Amino acid sequence: MPQATNPAPANRARAWLVLGLAGAFEIGYALSVGGSQGFTVLSWSLVAVVFFLLTLFALSLALRTIAVGIGYAVWAGIGAVGAALLGPLFFDETLTTAKALWLTLIIAGVVWLKLADRPD
Repeated sequence: MPQATNPAPANRARAWLVLGLAGAFEIGYALSVGGSQGFTVLSWSLVAVVFFLLTLFALSLALRTIAVGIGYAVWAGIGAVGAALLGPLFFDETLTTAKALWLTLIIAGVVWLKLADRPD
């Protein structure tokens, strides 16, 4: 189904909220895949599958309104930054100053993409 040219502001806001939720599910997916140790730990593997289905469902809903290129980039950015920030809490990972700097750049890019998503 083609995207609407100028959806109502309430629909656009709802789509961005759903995209944020999809990003949160993507973080859960990334962390649970890490915990599954290559899908060898059943409990983490099942959690990963659930988060995978949730993130794809929420992303597909958001992309009904948000342009695919912008929506996908924001979703991936949320997942990458969230996993990088939470990885040290759950796994034996480190967050260095250099990594934090590059994550800041990703966050800035996501914010600019959101700002660029204005109706024509």
